[in-house]
Amino acid sequence: MKSLEPLLNLQHLCVNEKANDSSVESTKKTESFTTPLSLDEVEVILGYEFKNKQLLEEAFTDASLGEDFSNERLEYVGDSVLNLLFTKDQYFEYPDLSPGVLTRLRAANVDSDKLARVAVKHGFHRFLRHKKPLLEDQIRQFSEEIQRYPLHSNGLVDVPKALADLVESIIGAVFIDSNSSIDIVWKVFKDLLEPIIRRETLKIHPVTQLYEMCQKKNLKVKFVDLWKESTTFDVFVDDQFVGRGSCRLKKEIAHNRAAKDALDNIVRILDKKDT
Repeated sequence: MKSLEPLLNLQHLCVNEKANDSSVESTKKTESFTTPLSLDEVEVILGYEFKNKQLLEEAFTDASLGEDFSNERLEYVGDSVLNLLFTKDQYFEYPDLSPGVLTRLRAANVDSDKLARVAVKHGFHRFLRHKKPLLEDQIRQFSEEIQRYPLHSNGLVDVPKALADLVESIIGAVFIDSNSSIDIVWKVFKDLLEPIIRRETLKIHPVTQLYEMCQKKNLKVKFVDLWKESTTFDVFVDDQFVGRGSCRLKKEIAHNRAAKDALDNIVRILDKKDT
């Protein structure tokens, strides 16, 4: 009878090879959301060449990666710079607008919803180094949902904050690299930030709009919080059901969606009431 030892050794070798292949594949999957493409392409998108390449690398390094550095400090700088840029631009563009309206206009252009769109539109997210396994799915869902709201969702979609933070980090990196020149930063980013929300395209938040509409008509608005039970909010106007919104991930979004649904329905309801 022939020895089974050679056969067993061969089987053992095959098992080890499969295990090694599986390990390599697993490593590739891990690297897929931690290792970026070449950052040279980012400079092409920006139309700006960094003197200090370390700033560019820092801007695209999320804190989740666990490196000695991350983009958090550059995000802090970029946030302040971006607010200053829009403050300056809108002050001269709209000499007749009150500070309150200017503040709303600026906020709409620098919030997470607007900046995350910039990251997706120009593909900046492809270069982000991170260890957030859920982020890719969040970005995919966000990219699909914003198709219904081309300019801004006003709180109706879940925004991957890491994308907005990334854009602020890039702005901060350009600002530091350009010797703190806000003129250079504006030249680099003005077109990238398009479409910029302007006075004629600025929308009111659905919750604010609902309350304002009902106040003018002396109607009472009531939100019923059912989020813990069913991830929903119901809206009643003068004790009549007018809308419902839901969101499994965030309570605030469910609240906003309920207001939007109520706004979509209330005109029809009010017309019937007047008739």
